[in-house]
Amino acid sequence: MEATVTTANSEEKTWGGGNEPMGASYGKLMMWFFIVSDALTFSGFLAAYGFSRFKFIETWPLADEVFTHFPFMHGVSAPMYYVALMTFILIFSSVTMVLAVDAGHQMKKNKVIIYMFLTIIGGMIFVGSQAWEWKNFIKGEYGAIETKGGSLLQFVDKDGKRVALADFSASLHEGREQLKGNKAKWFMSEPSLPTYTVAEVQAGFKAHPDLLIRTEVIYEGDEAVAKDPKINHDLTKIKHKTVLTRAESEARLAQATFVVEGANLTRNEYGSKLFADFFFFITGFHGFHVVSGIIINIIIFFNVLLGTYEKRKSYEMVEKVGLYWHFVDLVWVFVFTVFYLV
Repeated sequence: MEATVTTANSEEKTWGGGNEPMGASYGKLMMWFFIVSDALTFSGFLAAYGFSRFKFIETWPLADEVFTHFPFMHGVSAPMYYVALMTFILIFSSVTMVLAVDAGHQMKKNKVIIYMFLTIIGGMIFVGSQAWEWKNFIKGEYGAIETKGGSLLQFVDKDGKRVALADFSASLHEGREQLKGNKAKWFMSEPSLPTYTVAEVQAGFKAHPDLLIRTEVIYEGDEAVAKDPKINHDLTKIKHKTVLTRAESEARLAQATFVVEGANLTRNEYGSKLFADFFFFITGFHGFHVVSGIIINIIIFFNVLLGTYEKRKSYEMVEKVGLYWHFVDLVWVFVFTVFYLV
């Protein structure tokens, strides 16, 4: 027997174009259509990320070395801690949204107000945290050198710990001026100049014989064991970037062409350039969804305060925005897994 729906004027079969197919209102059904289409969009982005990472797996940045910052703990390496906190806050905001929807079903206006307010605050904290993470990623921490072939060179001490360019670069007092359109032909320009020149990095490296160069290639097997007996070979027992001998380091540094500080759409001090491209695009796209969700939640929140849904005897709008918010949270779980855990 087929289910039927009854309207004010007639009785129609659910699959015959009834007013509420499967018992869902038009608004909720359209929200589900949007969620499914958006889920396919994110799936395509994450699949592209996965294929790119698989292709360039040897030079892909290690998440534990990229996301190490924590607010008010400058210089302290706390890999993944702040990202985990961000994720917890966003998931907790999904819990408060569930409570808001449940309170709406019970027609408890005050509880809806409280839980929606907590949801909005959680979303704002998450977006602010993501902006802070972007700032650190763009600014960088250690700096690196790019060679003629596009390879990335990072600097470590004899124990394998990263060393920042600021800790050893020489000061040659070279006169440098950024090329801009108003000082040359209109089509000639260049990005902002790095803090140090290639010559200053090379001179500083030469003055510090205890420094070595680490390539962006992830260590796999015995073929990457350092040849210099002075190097701590225990470093090769863990997942690690390949460390060169002093002689090899000097030879590779002689091919340097550009100083890289931080990450952008063209260069990335952490490793493969594609990692930065995908990071900005996918996390930025998700952040746009979160901001949109916050704005919509604020609008619904004020409608609740004004008693709009109390007068309608229905808090279905809260439920519809709740569906969107849960979707945004679920997408972040996949983004978090792909970018930070895998």
